[in-house]
Amino acid sequence: AMVVWGLTLLHPKRVNKIINLSLPYQERGEKPWIEFMEEMFGDDNYFVHFNRHPGVADAVLEENTFQFLRNLYRKNEPASAPQPGMAMINLARAETPLGEPLMSDSELAVFVSAFQATGFTASINWYRNLDRNWHVLANVNPIIQQPTLMIYGDRDVIPKFEKLTEFVPNSEVVSLECGHWIQQEKPGKTNEVILKWLGQQGS
Repeated sequence: AMVVWGLTLLHPKRVNKIINLSLPYQERGEKPWIEFMEEMFGDDNYFVHFNRHPGVADAVLEENTFQFLRNLYRKNEPASAPQPGMAMINLARAETPLGEPLMSDSELAVFVSAFQATGFTASINWYRNLDRNWHVLANVNPIIQQPTLMIYGDRDVIPKFEKLTEFVPNSEVVSLECGHWIQQEKPGKTNEVILKWLGQQGS
């Protein structure tokens, strides 16, 4: 989602409409993202850890590819206190998954096969470019004018952005009863909401 927001800010003439899930527009703060997150959440925050300890998480995730992805794509996980350590490394090393699976075994196998072939470094490197992207976006107009559909999961730990309409004035918000992995948990409803919105836009 953050890639789509950034693309629209940098190249507004190339984007006609936006549909984004889970992660709302992120207001650019006064400090680069990793510095800000380190101050707010500490060194074990996975965004921070990816940047401050390059290669460490990559290796752990690659050693436990199936276990990590099985543990990551879950729903209806019981509430629990945050555990010490880096969350993604903890997930990769956890032998027992929490909650319920989001995918069938055959669907999960597609993800596992892909990451076994490529590793995780390329994906993690996006997080390692957050501060670079913060600098790139320093002088762009922060207001997005394109018609936008923002879909939230009501049980997602990522909060809704209360100032969304200040930065994305032509936006419509829909909330579904699910967690962060909206399109995996509610594929039919997600498609229904998207097609209805596109129809209203004359698409």
